[in-house]
Amino acid sequence: MHLISPDQLSLKNIYEVLKHHHPLALSEESKRRIQTCRNYLEEKLEGNQQLYYGINTGFGSLCNVRISPEDVAALQHNLVVSHACGMGDLVPQEVLRIMLLLKIQSLAYGHSGVRVEVVQRLIDFYNAGVYPVVFELGSLGASGDLAPLAHLSLPLIGLGEVWYKGERKPSSEVLVQLNWQPLRFHAKEALALLNGTQFSAAYMTWSLLETFRLSEQADMNAAISYDAFHCRLSPLDAHIHQIRPHAGQIQTAQKVLNLLEGSEIALSEKTSVQDPYAFRCVPQVHGASKDAITHIARMLETEINSVTDNPNIFPADDLIVSGGNFHAQPLALPLDYLAIALSELGNISERRVYQLISGQRGLPPFLTDDPGLHSGMMIAQYTAAAIVNQNKTLCAPASVDSIVSCNGQEDHVSMAANAATKARRVVLNLERLLAIEFMVAMQALDYRRPQCSSPVIEDLKARYRAVVPRLEGDRIISVDLEKTVQFLRTIG
Repeated sequence: MHLISPDQLSLKNIYEVLKHHHPLALSEESKRRIQTCRNYLEEKLEGNQQLYYGINTGFGSLCNVRISPEDVAALQHNLVVSHACGMGDLVPQEVLRIMLLLKIQSLAYGHSGVRVEVVQRLIDFYNAGVYPVVFELGSLGASGDLAPLAHLSLPLIGLGEVWYKGERKPSSEVLVQLNWQPLRFHAKEALALLNGTQFSAAYMTWSLLETFRLSEQADMNAAISYDAFHCRLSPLDAHIHQIRPHAGQIQTAQKVLNLLEGSEIALSEKTSVQDPYAFRCVPQVHGASKDAITHIARMLETEINSVTDNPNIFPADDLIVSGGNFHAQPLALPLDYLAIALSELGNISERRVYQLISGQRGLPPFLTDDPGLHSGMMIAQYTAAAIVNQNKTLCAPASVDSIVSCNGQEDHVSMAANAATKARRVVLNLERLLAIEFMVAMQALDYRRPQCSSPVIEDLKARYRAVVPRLEGDRIISVDLEKTVQFLRTIG
């Protein structure tokens, strides 16, 4: 059980909740805060003629249009229906789970004005595995992730579709099946659900959780490739990194050294004075990406512990304040940065693949016993190059663009949602690139016999060979690559 509370939510917490499928529950403190805020809002609206944005006014450029008390509920219903305007690919269910979790967390701080029943229904959806069908396209990352969060909210009122037990169904059918009555939104509730950065933040959370694993894999690959290409250990010497003490650089050099400890190949005599940059500069390149990832994770953890709807309600100070916490610029910039940092891990990985199949340092061309008759791993490098090229195109920053919307009311937008979805594609591509290098490096390592690599690498190699045997003659490499991806997921 994971209690939703005002305590700091970390990426580690989220990882544990997702991995172990912990059900969610509201803490008593969160219930108290939510109820206190709701009571305050209802008292404030009773007999009060003051205008509060989105509560008793229209939305966006219609913010000066007064809504009568008898139409307040209809206003909230109309908001969800009209904003459910998404298109494109469907949000993966693993990201939908995170969206629900982050929206629940944000509402539970007690500054959004929703009823406890609304937050509890989101928790019910999460715990029962009812995931709203949401589309990737539609958010500008400005007034929150409006369209995606509208689709996330539709099933609460019995509209839209959901995923349930592996099937895509109308939400109305699933509510009947679970004996749940559709909710009817009260003042401010739909606005609180639609405002917020939980779409962009969920993609960023998923990407970072995968990134931690892939960053480790990149270091492992580098160590294997070091021995496969018969590289010197001198670029990993601590003296070098102490005089340029970037944390990621120091960490990477030590990690690769540790992985190579006890390697006969690493300690054997080398004929080359220096190695290509793709090997020699692993600490500097991998380290720079590590430092970027650390910075990005810090920004995300601030965001997932924030209230990002509008207006914000402060019962203790008798305040309802309209502001801009829904603007996703604090996510847009680091998301673009994340894509670039991960693209570089893939870029240098492909360069190591190229060197390993080039017929140098005692390795046969394309790592096959009979070059010419067999093409060996020739085309694996082509695939890697194609993926690297796609990643480079995905690194064009979304955050530098802004398109005016809502009759000029929303005149600067972050485009964080597009930065988020393309960052996920870079993550998936990096996983593929690292699988290619792993497969190629293991094949090259076979040509170093009778010398062995380190015990850690030799153990990993033995386990891998039980899944993907050595390439003796040409076969369908894509099958090997898919098995490699799955193997690496099991050790991550």
